[in-house]
Amino acid sequence: MWIIVALYLIAAVWLTIYGGNSLWLTFRYWRTRRMRPTPPPLTNYPYVTVQLPIFNELHVVERLIDAVAALDYPRDRLQIQVLDDSTDETSLLLRALVSQYRRQGLDIELIHRDRRIGYKAGALSHGLARAKGEFIAVFDADFVPPRDWLRRTVPHLVAHPDAGFVQTRWGHINATYSPLTMAQAILLDAHFAIEHTARQRSGYFINFNGTAGLWRRACIEDAGGWRGDTLTEDLDLSYRAQLAGWRALYLPDVVAPAEIPPQLAAFKRQQFRWAKGSAQCLRRLASAVWHSEVPLQTRLQGLIHLSGYLSHPLMLVVLLLSLPLIWWGWPVRLPLAPLSLASLGPPLIFAVSQFVLYRGAPQGMAWWRRALYVPLVLLLGAGIAPNNTRAVIEGLLDREGEFRRTPKFRVERREDHWADKPYALSLSSDILVESSLAIYALVVMIAAWMRGLVWALPFLGLYAGGFLLVSVISVWQNRQRSCLRLGGRTSAWSPSPGATPPH
Repeated sequence: MWIIVALYLIAAVWLTIYGGNSLWLTFRYWRTRRMRPTPPPLTNYPYVTVQLPIFNELHVVERLIDAVAALDYPRDRLQIQVLDDSTDETSLLLRALVSQYRRQGLDIELIHRDRRIGYKAGALSHGLARAKGEFIAVFDADFVPPRDWLRRTVPHLVAHPDAGFVQTRWGHINATYSPLTMAQAILLDAHFAIEHTARQRSGYFINFNGTAGLWRRACIEDAGGWRGDTLTEDLDLSYRAQLAGWRALYLPDVVAPAEIPPQLAAFKRQQFRWAKGSAQCLRRLASAVWHSEVPLQTRLQGLIHLSGYLSHPLMLVVLLLSLPLIWWGWPVRLPLAPLSLASLGPPLIFAVSQFVLYRGAPQGMAWWRRALYVPLVLLLGAGIAPNNTRAVIEGLLDREGEFRRTPKFRVERREDHWADKPYALSLSSDILVESSLAIYALVVMIAAWMRGLVWALPFLGLYAGGFLLVSVISVWQNRQRSCLRLGGRTSAWSPSPGATPPH
């Protein structure tokens, strides 16, 4: 019994640390919110290589390449590499697009690999060997960089020779497409508007987010290059670069819009990759971070950052141990007092991000209306805990796994569809775990009610509601997908002479 109590207390205290850190980063953001780096204008334009790693992105590559080809940067100082690992019709479409822009005088090259060795990291490393640029920009397939993106980022690396990379903020093409995409947008806004800004301006470690960033080539090479032994090559390289002494810059005012996954299964796949990769990086880099010659606060923040996805298995531990503790009458109220205060951290950082980004916005949804989705964000975060817990365990055990990309569908408006497209994912066996946990959480709520522990019901309700929400959405979206496929409605594209690529 004492083992159960000890595990419960450890998990509750650990969660308190993560929740309290959200409060701390919100405070740090508010203290540093007026800091705005303003580098001098460029007089000489350095050579830039833009790398576009692609793997089976039939629906969005045309949008990406059109946007990159329109970048407002001197043509004689710009190289574009299309790093294609595709195994479907995407390669045919890319060949046509690259040929079109080469005829217009653009220095754009299609580099196709038949074997996906090292996944995205392998593609970036393969392209780097043939890159001409002093600086290397990276954009994933679902991004649409604005025309002035290079002109607003390059000067910062030129002005700061000790800076290894610049990360810019992710925007959202389709945040208002559905409540699910809005919830994901708020999650990303909290990270990019508050957490990233607070960490960088406080001198803490920050991470490159894999896309919408600009690297100094010398930094990549000095830090050991791209490595494919984790699923988050971006987090891995950015920490190795900072441990090697390079600075990291973050520009929250420079925004690159991207498409948010409209399918819950796609979002879960994305989260699984990020959670497993973060755990792999924690395993590899924790010792180096702790023994680095940076202030203690910076080291602690680095460890909290790298281990952030541990909050999901900790949440499950608290839930699973609550029933025996409640049933046996143990005083589980004790650790929940600080946890109750710290639990305000996530909803606060979500709400503040909406206020900061959308207060007084000339168009679009008002910030307070966006903030009304915060409860949905909390439910979604609890509901994907089983998915992310399995990812964290695999990462800590250093199990190898395939880099499974997040499907994109070019969903930009409410009337756009995704369920009839070939990249749509089917229902997974995770639904059994999530629905079982929903029932378990309801049982714990009943037990707490019977014991008079009314104060525990909101926490337990978050679990029950989250698992139920994820289960219902998964089943509903899978039914939507199945109905369209059974009805013969698909939007797969088979290239033929004169065919028009999908939009």
